[in-house]
Amino acid sequence: MIKKKVLIITTGGTISMQYHSEHGVVPDDNLIQLLNNFPQLTSVAEIEVLEYANMPSPHITPKQMFELAKLVDEKIEYYDSVIITHGTDSLEETAYLHDLVLKTRKPVIFTAAMRSGSDLGLDGPRNIVGAVRAAVHEESIDKGVLVVMNDEIHTAHDIVKSDTGKLESFVSPNYGILGIVDPDKVVYQRQLLTRDNVWTDELEYNIDLITVAAGMDGRYVDCSIKNGARGIVIEAFGRGNVPPTMVEAIKRAVDMGIVVVVVSRAFKGRVLPEYGYEGGGLHLQRIGVILGEDMKGPKARLRMMALFGKYKDPQQVKKYFTSVVEE
Repeated sequence: MIKKKVLIITTGGTISMQYHSEHGVVPDDNLIQLLNNFPQLTSVAEIEVLEYANMPSPHITPKQMFELAKLVDEKIEYYDSVIITHGTDSLEETAYLHDLVLKTRKPVIFTAAMRSGSDLGLDGPRNIVGAVRAAVHEESIDKGVLVVMNDEIHTAHDIVKSDTGKLESFVSPNYGILGIVDPDKVVYQRQLLTRDNVWTDELEYNIDLITVAAGMDGRYVDCSIKNGARGIVIEAFGRGNVPPTMVEAIKRAVDMGIVVVVVSRAFKGRVLPEYGYEGGGLHLQRIGVILGEDMKGPKARLRMMALFGKYKDPQQVKKYFTSVVEE
């Protein structure tokens, strides 16, 4: 049986770090050597390794994420699938942006580690093997960008980091995992019914994210206006509600043509036009704010970057932001 060709692109993160007594846990070069000489990988697929970067994931920018996606689109033509190793802090953002902009139907899978190469019980090698096993599975085709962590398969749209240090940190709180990587086989447990593709050649980076807390006023919205933001994502309370002291600034932004999207800072659930009081979701919708369904703030920000990059026009961005478009 001919083995499938898998390209592993490394970007850094804890999965490629080691502990050093003087500097703490820092980037290290050992991952490349491990991947090139790891029998559990070479027995599954024909492996090639490409180092894109070796950085902590808090250092990666949307511009670099987008450049990485362009590289994946270029390279995947010559492989059956691509694996990307990444730091956990911003993995869900990079994976989601790839899910938005990649055109390939072939499997693209992100993986990472919660423990460095110096830790007892390190999880990186197991996660990489799981990602490769999922990547060569026939049912992984046309499922969008996936994330394999802790023997679980998640969609890039759903996955979030839920804990700062535990191995089982990555979860899909709204809809659950897509499948599992068991010792004997890969098992998919549900189908992915919707995708958020925004095929674009550029991004608009001037999009802000504001998280609401009790008693906040409009100063952060005004700061976004002052600095020329094309769009603002607001992580609001509950179903999509904000303090009344924010409403005037939000309305000012909308009236100036800035696209304002409200999502929830809650861990699970959708925002709805339910509450009609000042600052409630229904009130915000009536003044021109978009309610961003079940999206989390960082991903909603990336979606707006992609939509503005493609359409430029705020009205088009508003039209296509939510998954259901009324013609």
